[in-house]
Amino acid sequence: MSLDSRIDDLYKLAPDEFVPARNALAKSLTGEEAKAVKALTKPTVVPWTVNQLYWHDHDVYTRLLKTGEKLRDAQLTALKGKSSDVRSATNTHRQAVGEAVKAASELATAAGVHPDPDALARMFEALSVQKTPPEPHGRFTKPLQPQGFEALAGIDIQAIPRSLREAAATEAPHAAKSHKPTAAELREIRKQEQEAEEAARKHAAAVKAAETRRSHAKTAEAKARADWERSRTELDEAERVLAELRSRQDR
Repeated sequence: MSLDSRIDDLYKLAPDEFVPARNALAKSLTGEEAKAVKALTKPTVVPWTVNQLYWHDHDVYTRLLKTGEKLRDAQLTALKGKSSDVRSATNTHRQAVGEAVKAASELATAAGVHPDPDALARMFEALSVQKTPPEPHGRFTKPLQPQGFEALAGIDIQAIPRSLREAAATEAPHAAKSHKPTAAELREIRKQEQEAEEAARKHAAAVKAAETRRSHAKTAEAKARADWERSRTELDEAERVLAELRSRQDR
């Protein structure tokens, strides 16, 4: 199996399995490959859920991307002043987003993960209308947010009449109320991820310590039982000898 396929397999795992599997894979490699694998970032909940749709329900995922592409093309055509059914493309795209959210949420629930549906919808919207996503499909690690009309159209809007820009922007789903994650938000996401990993490490250490104490307790119990049985045997022998001596004295 190629390294690329092995890395893909990491992103198919449950969230709490990613870091141990990544570290194990890195240890099996050397040089730059080991460094590259070690640097792989664990996905947060929403991008992890999007990844699962890509890996496990590719038809729904592909349909979402196609409707996003058609919406982008319709917007671009309208911006050029040509006839285009933007509303129909928008409705079809919204239906595909809803279908993707439903299918992805079911996959996540089966794995014990519960992403926020609104955040999931925003990422599917952003992903489906971008020509080139910032991370490879199936390997997303950070949430994507719809970035408004400029990102949707993917063109220089300065040459477009203001009236057309405003009209098309009203068709962009959730564009007005979406925002790009700030540096502070990204730091907070990373902080939460690190805290979760640290909590997992502490839990694993506590479980190991408890198992060690249990093992020691079992060993101590076995030793105490053996000592008790030996002492009991010695006592029985001493009582037997004493009884025999008393019997001789009575003769």
